[in-house]
Amino acid sequence: MAHLATPGERSPHRIVDPLVDTPPPPLSEIRGRLIAALLALALIGVWEVLARTHLISGTFLPAPSVILRTLADGVLSGEMLRALRVTLLRVLGGLVLGGSAGLVLGLAMGSSRSIRLVADPVIAALHPVPKLALLPLFMVFFGLGESSKIIVVAAAAFFPMLLSAMAGVRQINQVHFDVARSYGASRRQMLTRVVLPGSLPMVLMGTRLAANVAFLSAIAVEMVSASTGLGAQLWFSWQVLRVDLLFATITVIALLGVGLSAVLRGLARRGAPWLDEREITI
Repeated sequence: MAHLATPGERSPHRIVDPLVDTPPPPLSEIRGRLIAALLALALIGVWEVLARTHLISGTFLPAPSVILRTLADGVLSGEMLRALRVTLLRVLGGLVLGGSAGLVLGLAMGSSRSIRLVADPVIAALHPVPKLALLPLFMVFFGLGESSKIIVVAAAAFFPMLLSAMAGVRQINQVHFDVARSYGASRRQMLTRVVLPGSLPMVLMGTRLAANVAFLSAIAVEMVSASTGLGAQLWFSWQVLRVDLLFATITVIALLGVGLSAVLRGLARRGAPWLDEREITI
C-alpha cells in the first residue's frame, strides 16, 4: 500500500500526479516570456507606424493591420480554412505513413546488429537526397494526384523517426537487457518492457522532428506541384504580388507549426507522464 505523505513531508513513496504536482515555471522563465512578448508587440507597433506613415512601401511590406484584415477575410470566406485543411491532411498522412515505417525499422536496427549492417548503407545513401527531388520519380510511379505528394512527405518524415528510434534503443544501458534475460523475458517482453520504455524519450523527440520536417515538405511540395494548400497559396500570392495574402499565409503556417508542436508536447505528457520535461521538450 502506498504511503501518502503528510503536507510538507518528503516521501519517496508519495504518489505523484503529473497533472497536479508539476511545478510551476520559474519566475525567470515567466519574465523571459513576458519580455519576448513585449518586444514582439513593440516591433509590430513600429512596423504599423512606419507603414501608415509611408516610410516603408505598403506594396512590399503592408501594415500588420492590413495583414490581419486579409487573414480575417480569408478565414471568413473559407478560402484559408480550405487551404489549411488540405495541408493538414497531407502532413498527417505523410507523418503517419513515414513515421510508422521509420519507427519500426529504427527499433529493428537499434535492436539487431545484423539488420543494422544490412540497412545502414542504404539509409546512408538515401538520407542526404533532398526529398523534393524525388517528387518527379514518385509522380511517374504514383501519378499526379495526392499519392505522390503524401509519399514525398512520408519520405521526409521517415528518416528523423528512424534515426531517433535507432539512437533511442542503442543508448539503453546493456544492464537492463541482461536483467530482463536473467528473468527469462521473452522477445516480446523484451520489446515491451525494455526497448519501448527505454527508447521513448528519443522516439518522442523523433516524432516532433518528423512532424516539423513533414510540415516543411508538404509546404514545399504544394508550392511546386499543387493547386491547393497553404504552399500553393503562397506561390499564388507571389505570382500576383499579393504581399498581404503572402504574409497572412505565412502567419497561418507559423501558427500551425506552433499548434502542432504544442499538441505533440501535450500528447507526450499524457502518454508518458513519468518523463522529465527536458525529455519531452526539444
